[in-house]
Amino acid sequence: MTNHPLEMYTYHAWATGTILGRMKELPSTVLSEEVNSAFPTIGEVFSHMYTVEKSWLHVLNGDSMSKALEACLPLQQELLRSSVDEFTVLFAELAEQFKTRLQEQDNLERTILLENPYAGTRNTRLSEIVLQVVNHATYHRGNVSSMLRQLGHPSVMTDYALYWYQGQGQA
Repeated sequence: MTNHPLEMYTYHAWATGTILGRMKELPSTVLSEEVNSAFPTIGEVFSHMYTVEKSWLHVLNGDSMSKALEACLPLQQELLRSSVDEFTVLFAELAEQFKTRLQEQDNLERTILLENPYAGTRNTRLSEIVLQVVNHATYHRGNVSSMLRQLGHPSVMTDYALYWYQGQGQA
């Protein structure tokens, strides 16, 4: 039986790796060039994506959201000086931790009480948290693509269907 949350997360890790691979082809300054967008620089987008994803991993591991955010949000400023290579390593390591957690979890449809300090309290399935991580990153990979275009560089396709047709996704 396919573990759909794990499959979606694996796609997400592939897509993030793909766009970081594109970034490696560009001048290193592209990461810190300012643009008029939701974030001032592409580096800030990657820093935000990483910090939020790491927070959600803490929640999957049993931490409260408040504790997870307290542990992870300070990283956002620290990561602003990271290079593309450093982001690539950070995201790869985080992906391995996430995949291990998703493989070890015996019931991803289990519900937890999620106390989100920004949105309130709700019962949330662990699988929904995975979909949140994937959707959040998809949104921000779109920001990166738009920012690259503003800076005069083509982006790269990271659609889920491309993931299938490149033989990455399960049939």
